[in-house]
Amino acid sequence: MPAYLCSTCGVQYPDTVLPPEHCAICEDERQFVGWSGQHWTTLGELRATHDNIFRPKWPDLSGIGTVPSFAIGQRALLVRDAEFPLLWDCIPLLDDTTVAAIQAAGGIRAVAISHPHYYATMVEWGRAFDVPVYVHEADREWIMRPDPVVVAWRGERLALADGVTLIRCGGHFPGGTVLHWARGAEGRGALLTGDVIAVNQDRRTVTFMYSYPNYIPLDARTVERIAAAVEPFAFEQLYGAFWGRNILSGAKDAVRRSAERYARAVQGTR
Repeated sequence: MPAYLCSTCGVQYPDTVLPPEHCAICEDERQFVGWSGQHWTTLGELRATHDNIFRPKWPDLSGIGTVPSFAIGQRALLVRDAEFPLLWDCIPLLDDTTVAAIQAAGGIRAVAISHPHYYATMVEWGRAFDVPVYVHEADREWIMRPDPVVVAWRGERLALADGVTLIRCGGHFPGGTVLHWARGAEGRGALLTGDVIAVNQDRRTVTFMYSYPNYIPLDARTVERIAAAVEPFAFEQLYGAFWGRNILSGAKDAVRRSAERYARAVQGTR
């Protein structure tokens, strides 16, 4: 039996003879059902029409994305940390070529995911590399395909290794998580955020939303809490969820300034 993927969000569901009637993630107000209705595909069908690309290849941090773009269109990040290589966030397409390329680069020891919109085929990734997939306990209800490889962690921080730390920020989802990589940016620190903290078009500022496609903002207190969660960590660079959405210098100050600006805007005190 196939494990169907939602064509709009790319999240995989358990093996069934027929596609599910609904995608709970897309029917939530943070996402949307495609304009032509609910559609499903399978990993096998996706492999026949799409490929993954790596940018750059390598050295320490590489994006992995699918062409042509599929579902939400996010790209994952391969963190080639000397002590703890891992995959940050997930994309729906996984094939033998992708597995071989990652293994040739040294493999990974874990997958960690920012929030449910990027759960994608996380079970396939965990099984392919025989590694745990870390998601936050607060988002357990959105695990559409339960499996022993999925580890629901608790608390506000989880150190995967020295210098590799998951930080619960909340906001976009209760368990919204970012990854601090202390050895990133040549030792100046990097923050990998998905769209829990989203990089704006100017690539000098960030934003925070409850729903991006439906333009539902967060309140000031929540945004202040997100900024406070990452404030203790040093980071020069910040990597968002999509190609090119990165801040390559002054990222910590950009988060601080952006959070203050956001709070003023939603409070009507700009």
